[in-house]
Amino acid sequence: MTVSLHIHGAAGTVTGACFRLVTPHGDLLVDCGMFQGPKSLRVLNYRPFPFDPAGIAAVLLTHAHIDHTGLFPKLALAGFRGRAWTTPATRDLLHWLLPDAGAIQENDVERLNRRNARRAEAAVTAIYTKADAEAALELLHPIAYGRWFKPIPGVRARMRNAGHILGSAFIELEIEASPSPIRLVFSGDIGPLEKALQPDPTPPAPADVALIESTYGDTVRLRLSETERRALLGRELADGLKAGGNVIVPVFAVERTQEILDDIAALKRGGELASVPVFLDSPLAGRTTEVFHRHHAALERSEDGHPFSTGDFRLTETIEQSKAIGRLHGGAVVLAGSGMCDAGRVKHHLKDHLWRADSTILFVGYQAPGTLGALVRSGLKQVRIHGEEVKVRARIRTIEAYTGHADRDELVSWARPLLAGLATAVLVHGEAESIAGLADALVAANLPRDRVVVPTLDQRYDLVWRAGRWTAEEADVGIAAPRLPPEEASARRDWHNDYAEILLDLRGALQAAPDDRSRRRLLQEMRRVIGAAGGGR
Repeated sequence: MTVSLHIHGAAGTVTGACFRLVTPHGDLLVDCGMFQGPKSLRVLNYRPFPFDPAGIAAVLLTHAHIDHTGLFPKLALAGFRGRAWTTPATRDLLHWLLPDAGAIQENDVERLNRRNARRAEAAVTAIYTKADAEAALELLHPIAYGRWFKPIPGVRARMRNAGHILGSAFIELEIEASPSPIRLVFSGDIGPLEKALQPDPTPPAPADVALIESTYGDTVRLRLSETERRALLGRELADGLKAGGNVIVPVFAVERTQEILDDIAALKRGGELASVPVFLDSPLAGRTTEVFHRHHAALERSEDGHPFSTGDFRLTETIEQSKAIGRLHGGAVVLAGSGMCDAGRVKHHLKDHLWRADSTILFVGYQAPGTLGALVRSGLKQVRIHGEEVKVRARIRTIEAYTGHADRDELVSWARPLLAGLATAVLVHGEAESIAGLADALVAANLPRDRVVVPTLDQRYDLVWRAGRWTAEEADVGIAAPRLPPEEASARRDWHNDYAEILLDLRGALQAAPDDRSRRRLLQEMRRVIGAAGGGR
């Protein structure tokens, strides 16, 4: 009997989670996420899956974030017809998130095709539409935490609380095999201890093979109490407003928005923050907040009463309302999606505010390499937004207290019940430094070094009975040509980022040149280099 594990995403990068189990009982997929970050990585979203979607018997989704679920409608469109199991809260969140992702793709493609038409370039199509996503929702099947179920005959699974966002789960799986069942754990994303709104993650049961996320595997964060976290947010907002401009907060529609709203409400009730207008410029965030209301019993809050409530939150539904915010040049807090600044209304707010020295951009979440948020946070003096060059003069601030991911020590603490019997720890969902940091920490916690593996994209492992346990061993056969070389899949930047930066540098050099003669010399030199490379007209 052969069982194999295939790593189709989140290998050397933090997005695109997608793991396939091939068993004699049928094929399973754990997560089906969208790649985010540099364009060379995002292009994978448009390519065919490296497997037959119609051959997948069932899907298990750990949580609602798009980097774990965003390609599920594409999977359904390509022929998947089985059940997709997840928690009830995740099902309810995806009711809004997946159609919104389809609508964003339609809008982006429409704008891109207008540009391509002007350049006489070929039109492109959306990965899937809003209607495609709505149709895929019919395949979602909710299952409560802790309840064993059989996604296919011969395999049983259960969802356990991961403490990451509302409804998030890690998955324990058992595959019927001889001489004993194969036990696997898929961590999904593990939340930190004492997280705002969410209970601590549940400890996992012993397993043979565990896929462990490593987003912050090389980081140990300062622990803040709820009071300290709120005070930090209050100071940052007060300082930003005192500077004279607006405070723009890029947020994810799920969890981060609700955490910030809850803390702002508490700060206002306690008189620690002035009564300033707070705009929630994300219809999606407004709708997902209603899902949080519906599942409020699952939340862990220190205060009674209706969550996320205050006297001056203003939800902007329409584009016209969003544009009206752009005419306010001071005295407001604006929460807008998306959290990594690569889509949504926040890009328009950044165009309006990045060039203003009195404005503040407050980052409260992870910024994947190559995203606009990561570029702004890195200290670049100019960025390109919607094809336009924008100077960065605003105050750029960061709060780490709202992370949804466990740090190195918390990941090791969560994994500790696994370590004694674990044959293979597969480290995914992290960059090279984070993976290396977590590997060292697991070894220090007495997991032998040879039991830690770091996969590349589309790598296959066979599950082999050896020395009284099931272990994952790199297979001799697999994908003949990975969709991306490992160095490109894990790159923080790609040539698209470099191209945009060179355009900005060229414009700056031309403006700084003392006269037109110097500018022509600079352009002639660039043409010479392009000609030597075989480019040009």
